[in-house]
Amino acid sequence: MTIFHLSTECYPVAKVGGLADVVGALPKYQNKIKDINAKVVMPWYNKHFVYDYDFEVVFDGFIHQGSNMLQVQVLKEATDVLGFELFMVKIPGLLDRENPYGYQDESFQFLAFQHGVLHWLSAMKIRPDVLHCHDYHTGLVPFMVENCYEFEFLKGVKTIGTIHNGEYQGMMSWDMVSYMPAFDHYKWGLLDWNGFINPLACMIKCADAFTTVSEGYLEELFVSFRGLESLVREEFSKAYGIINGIDTDVWNPQTDPMIDFNFNIKNALKTKKKNKIKLCKEYGLNPELPLFAFIGRFATEKGADLLPDLIWRSIKQSFGGLNIIVLGSGNAYIEQQLKEMDSVYSNFATDIGYKEHLSHKIYASADFLLMPSRVEPCGLNQMYAMRYGTVPIVSYTGGLRDTVKDITTGGSGLNFTYPGVDDIIHAISRGLNVYKNKAQMDELILSNMKFDFAWEKSAEKYIALYNQ
Repeated sequence: MTIFHLSTECYPVAKVGGLADVVGALPKYQNKIKDINAKVVMPWYNKHFVYDYDFEVVFDGFIHQGSNMLQVQVLKEATDVLGFELFMVKIPGLLDRENPYGYQDESFQFLAFQHGVLHWLSAMKIRPDVLHCHDYHTGLVPFMVENCYEFEFLKGVKTIGTIHNGEYQGMMSWDMVSYMPAFDHYKWGLLDWNGFINPLACMIKCADAFTTVSEGYLEELFVSFRGLESLVREEFSKAYGIINGIDTDVWNPQTDPMIDFNFNIKNALKTKKKNKIKLCKEYGLNPELPLFAFIGRFATEKGADLLPDLIWRSIKQSFGGLNIIVLGSGNAYIEQQLKEMDSVYSNFATDIGYKEHLSHKIYASADFLLMPSRVEPCGLNQMYAMRYGTVPIVSYTGGLRDTVKDITTGGSGLNFTYPGVDDIIHAISRGLNVYKNKAQMDELILSNMKFDFAWEKSAEKYIALYNQ
């Protein structure tokens, strides 16, 4: 079985969030299953990766987007260094940029990517068994395969759509339809939602099946889906929740080259403390105090807007009895607030930016990980944390409630119901009590490291869905 994963992100080529981690790992683990050949197709970016490895041009052609004729090149990484074949689509002026997102012409950008991929497959007579489309950036592919004249060769290819984050749907005005490949316009209803072209809604309507990245998140979409609740209810018969896994080759404290002192379950208690001491020294924190961490985008869905209030109140209410470190970037106002607080509070440190190596060090050093998410379709950070013996403190939502059970029920972390400062501080207070009970804390560290969040189980579930 041949599967093409279509995505705008893939770790380590280009990463903004968890989408990259999934697309960088799932096909690798699928390829370990007999008779499976999974590949990844993504846009070309001017990132270090594309210059560190050799690429060969496997296709060079043109597409028409409205009155524009665009050159489409497909380049393949020569050595399959990621554990799967990687193809990158280059379109001068659209798909040759520094970053995946943040451009005013994103609608053109993603539309050109989808058009270019299908044009390449059709022109080269490449007919996969499954096109696996990730998020709204590839949400028009299921429609195009079945309805655009240009892709008659691909008609009947099975399509799967995965919703990594339903908050983003890619809505665009109907003016954009003139840039799409030709189709019978009486089928416009498959593209439409409330007067706009909605790629995510289109994916749900047109794909043979669609998945969410946890069972809990699928349940939430039935009642909260930014206007698509009725649609997901109508299409529920082809909806599946499959929890993400983590790449245990990359996230392995015993072999991780990004952390200072490697450890396993046998020496975790001693060596994790060594990592903590070194990190605290680098950031001017007291290693004898419990260390709480936040790692992620500064976005309201992640609860990052709560951080400034949460930090000063937790330091004050604990009488300086804890340390907090924050790594992330995003909202400029939140960044500025945290920078100012860093210069005021000796118990707090922040590092602004996306720094993969530092995130590994923090997971290997922190005692607790804070995830005050309002929306968390799956969440990977809590799995990384547990893999490194760090106790997650999470809101009871989406994939977090699927993966982190409260210690009062024999679980691995601390849950709070409402993502507000009062509830989070209460959870932090519970964490401080656990930290004081050394035997309980040590047991949590070791038991969390035993959890199996590897991709094998989830990869098998996806293959079963493809076969179905």
